Amino acid sequence: MSQDGSNGYDAVADDFMRLRSSSGLATVRAWATALPRGGSIIDVGAGSGKPLTAALVDDGFDVCAVEASPKMVAAFQRRLPTVEIACEPAECSRFFERTFDGAIAIGLLFLLPEDRQRSLLRKIAGALKPRGSLLFSAPRQACSWIDRLTGRESASLGAEEYRRLLAGSGLRVTGEHLDEGETYYYEAWKEPARPAA
Repeated sequence: MSQDGSNGYDAVADDFMRLRSSSGLATVRAWATALPRGGSIIDVGAGSGKPLTAALVDDGFDVCAVEASPKMVAAFQRRLPTVEIACEPAECSRFFERTFDGAIAIGLLFLLPEDRQRSLLRKIAGALKPRGSLLFSAPRQACSWIDRLTGRESASLGAEEYRRLLAGSGLRVTGEHLDEGETYYYEAWKEPARPAA
């Protein structure tokens, strides 16, 4: 049996798209105001592109996306036909062999096992330009729970561990936020490379 790279979300894609609200949209748009005008953003785990990718495109950003659910990629392509999207698990993606001014990973990280969360954060850090910014969501406390749509286990490593992982990947936490739906976000900035002595 092949492994489901969407962590169960392709099977529940219709329900997910029906239930997806605009929660988090204001947080993402506020984060993006610090990026260069028209800058490049990769949306990691973009779903159907609604509402976040669509809003960033509307705001004038050059957005690429990665999503592992074929059903959601199909919906994304209908909604945003000019936006490049790769249908693949984020942790396997080459991120279009580009670097970006910003990256978002909303509602994704905690779906992955702990080792894959760690490797994905390092991979995203590597895809950011110096002074690039990352925004991702995960609960502040270390905890695990059963995802209500897929019935699979989700896990947060907790704020202390996420901060440690970000620091080890060359990222400095610049903010933590709670949105109107009580989703917790981490905002981090990629330190520029230090000149050789």
